[in-house]
Amino acid sequence: MRVLIALCSVLGLAVGSFLNVVVHRVPRGESVVSPPSACPGCEHPIRPRDNVPVLGWLLLKGRCRDCGEPISPRYPLVEAGTAALFALTAWRFGLDPALPAYLYLVAVGVALALIDLDVHRLPDALTLPSYIVAPGLLAVAAVADDKGDALLRAAIGGLIAFGFYFAVWFLYPAGMGFGDVKLSGVVGMYLGWISYGVLVAGLFLGFLIGALVSIGLVLFAGAGRKTKVPFGPFMLAGAYLAVLVGQDLVDAYLSLTVA
Repeated sequence: MRVLIALCSVLGLAVGSFLNVVVHRVPRGESVVSPPSACPGCEHPIRPRDNVPVLGWLLLKGRCRDCGEPISPRYPLVEAGTAALFALTAWRFGLDPALPAYLYLVAVGVALALIDLDVHRLPDALTLPSYIVAPGLLAVAAVADDKGDALLRAAIGGLIAFGFYFAVWFLYPAGMGFGDVKLSGVVGMYLGWISYGVLVAGLFLGFLIGALVSIGLVLFAGAGRKTKVPFGPFMLAGAYLAVLVGQDLVDAYLSLTVA
C-alpha cells in the first residue's frame, strides 16, 4: 500500500504540473500541447530542469531564471495539492480496479474547480469528454472486478444527479449555471458507483459546503447578495468528500435514525 501511495503521489506531481497548463490555456481556447510553457513576462521558454514540479519553483525562489519576473506560488501549490489528493485516493481505494477512474476524477476536478474560480465557467472541453472517459474507466473496473451492479448503479446515479441539478437550474437559473448541470452527471456516476447513499451524501455535501462558504464570505469578506460565487468547486469538493467518507456518514446516520 505504501508503494502504491508513493507512486500515485509522484504521478500526482506530474499531473498537477500539466493541470497548471490546462487551467491557464483551456479557458482561452489554446492548445495544451504546444507551444511549450514560457514565462508570461519575457516569453522565454521554461527550461526542462526548471519545470520539475514544486522543486523547480523552489530552486528558482519563485522567479523566472531569465527576467526575474515573480512566478505565482499557485503553480507549486496545484502540483503539491494534486499529489496529496492522488495519495489520498490511493489510500482510499488501494489496488481496487476503480482507482484509475477516481484518479481521473481528481485530475479533471482540480482543473475544473480552478477554472471555475478563475472565470466562473466550466468548459465543455473538459466536462463533455468526461462522459466518455469516466464510464469507460468504470466499465473496465466493472469487468476486472465483476461489478456489473456497480456500473449500472453508476449510470443510474449519473441520471439522478443530472435530473436533480437540471430541476434546480430550471426552477432557479439565477442561482446555478448550466455548466454545473452538465458536470453533475459525471459526478453522479462516481458517487453512484459506490452506493446510492453516497450519491445522496455527495449531492447534499456540495450544497452544504457551498452554503457554509457563502456565509463565511458574507460575515468575514464583505460579500453581498449580488456577489457571484461559482458552485462547481463546491459540487466537486462535496463529491470527493463523499467518495472518501460518504459511506461512513451514511452508516452513522442510519444507525442513529434506526436506533
